[in-house]
Amino acid sequence: MITAIIQGWLSIAFWKRVAGGFVFGALVGWLIGPGAQLWLGPLGTLYITLIKMIATPLVFFAVLSAIARLHGQGSVMALSGRTFLWFALTAALAVIVGLATATFLQPGVGLGELTAASDYVPKVLPSPIQVVLDVVPSNPFLALAEGKILQVIFFAGLLGFALVKLGDKTTHLRALAAEASEAMIQVTRFVLEMTPLGTFGLIAALVGSYGFERLLPLGWFVLAIFVACGVQIVLVYGGLLILHGLNPLRFFKGAAGAMQVAFATSSSFASMPAAMRAISDNLGVNRDYAAFAVPLGASIKMDGCGAIYPAVTALFVAQYFQIDLTLSQYFVILLASVLGSFGTAGVPGTAIVMVTLVLSAAGLPLEGIAYIVAIDRVIDMMRTMTNVTGQMLVPVLVARETGLLDVAAYQRAAPVAAQDSTTQPAQA
Repeated sequence: MITAIIQGWLSIAFWKRVAGGFVFGALVGWLIGPGAQLWLGPLGTLYITLIKMIATPLVFFAVLSAIARLHGQGSVMALSGRTFLWFALTAALAVIVGLATATFLQPGVGLGELTAASDYVPKVLPSPIQVVLDVVPSNPFLALAEGKILQVIFFAGLLGFALVKLGDKTTHLRALAAEASEAMIQVTRFVLEMTPLGTFGLIAALVGSYGFERLLPLGWFVLAIFVACGVQIVLVYGGLLILHGLNPLRFFKGAAGAMQVAFATSSSFASMPAAMRAISDNLGVNRDYAAFAVPLGASIKMDGCGAIYPAVTALFVAQYFQIDLTLSQYFVILLASVLGSFGTAGVPGTAIVMVTLVLSAAGLPLEGIAYIVAIDRVIDMMRTMTNVTGQMLVPVLVARETGLLDVAAYQRAAPVAAQDSTTQPAQA
């Protein structure tokens, strides 16, 4: 009986189970109220902890194995340059979308007196030199233990280049890295089966503990964020896929599971295993390239948090304080958002750091941030889903341009059913 129930559950497509967990969690959270945080919140906490458990070793072995299998250092450098270029271009488009949306919706106009968050503490921005220095780990084992992804990528990449350089002397070690990567991919499949339950707990706790009275005064600001992110995902990303001769619906079907995980967890880091699985298993991106591009994107590719959110917030603050922006200030917002998302990579609280950076660069009042931090958790869901969608889009575009995309697999793209994710090997 139990076996039949489990098999029946696993026969349902992964994205449908996640969607069911989301809807059911929202309903239960609404019915229970604040108690949902106490009783159901631990389910979400357990899921996030499991994701954090696998994310760092998954990235380390995936990047190590991927670079060790590359044919020389030139190929990875060329792929890196092309990837960074698309990161920057899509970020610039996201800023433009954010500015246009905020200009049209005017979220900061006619609000009266807002209440600032009493617990808001201004962020202290690290210097650009310090950010660069922090990419290099003083102790790689400590970086692994603390989950500092950029440091893990740096060390894994350096070690992978060493294995390539030594050639036949490291044949067994390269094979071991590949086997460890496969083992971590299988562990990831096991953990991702918890996604519907984790989504249920996270959404129930959020809906139960969040009152509508906190959203109403800033409803237009929330709407502006959601509309801008929706435009970026559907029109910008969809348009870029069409320009590359790819069907956007296939992309969104294949990426749906990871997008749902991102929305529920509000964490690019937690969504990274699902994103890697989505673009390699579902969308036909070469696994070695995916193992490099997705973790990198999870660290520095933030179209939602680092581009759209600062742009909308900058105009919101300007409108609220009745400040007329000049063309030079618009350009500063654009430049600071694009460059800042790279420059604050790995810094905790990236969204607030980016807003602080952009407002400072544009000469806008920083106290405006204190008015919107109370609703940060709600808008963070949509911001993060935009981040992760962009982190999956760029590898698909680059893979298409460089011949690393299995077009036939992409055309078959569909969310992998749960039984497939646990019994079938990922497509290379």
